[in-house]
Amino acid sequence: MASIKYNPGGHKGKITYNADIVSGIVVLSLRETEGIELISSKNNGIKLCFEKEGVFVDVSVIAHYGYSVPELAFRIQQNIKQMVESMTKYKIAKVDIHVQSVVLDRPQEAADKDANEEARPDGAAQETKTEN
Repeated sequence: MASIKYNPGGHKGKITYNADIVSGIVVLSLRETEGIELISSKNNGIKLCFEKEGVFVDVSVIAHYGYSVPELAFRIQQNIKQMVESMTKYKIAKVDIHVQSVVLDRPQEAADKDANEEARPDGAAQETKTEN
């Protein structure tokens, strides 16, 4: 469990954040970043380390084809830093991004067309003949 001493308005006290809270904020910031997917794992590809200098964040993601990887990494870093620091009193010391793979996105029109062709094996409408 991570904790931070915070003294708003001169009141004595201590605010304690569970590491899962900070991890949840990181997940939220990643879901708001266009062009990436989270890794399917227990911890969503996120590792946190709370040190004296601040929070060290290690994130693994899957990038979508067509997005610039350096730009994605920069946006992820900025989103995580902004959201964690605004929602908690922690400072982000470092955010490391690991792009595990790139996935191809299929346009919705092509996916719908493929689904219709799969319904008809020959790709054409079937005719019904009746004999008299």
